[in-house]
Amino acid sequence: MVCKNCQREIGVYDVGFYKKLVNRGAEEYLCIACTAAHFRFSEEKAWEMIRRFQKQGCMLFPPPETEKKEV
Repeated sequence: MVCKNCQREIGVYDVGFYKKLVNRGAEEYLCIACTAAHFRFSEEKAWEMIRRFQKQGCMLFPPPETEKKEV
């Protein structure tokens, strides 16, 4: 799957973020960077929002404890 704007490969976080902010029924998506640019905030702010949504238990994102831990 690719971003409908920049054609970058997208993953679960891109899809979840787009669905959370734009449309849960969407079938085409923007990457996190393009979604953030559309709403006029930074990609860093987008990741802060994603982490907050995860902590709130949003089912559009994997739970925080399933992420790889850096060693």
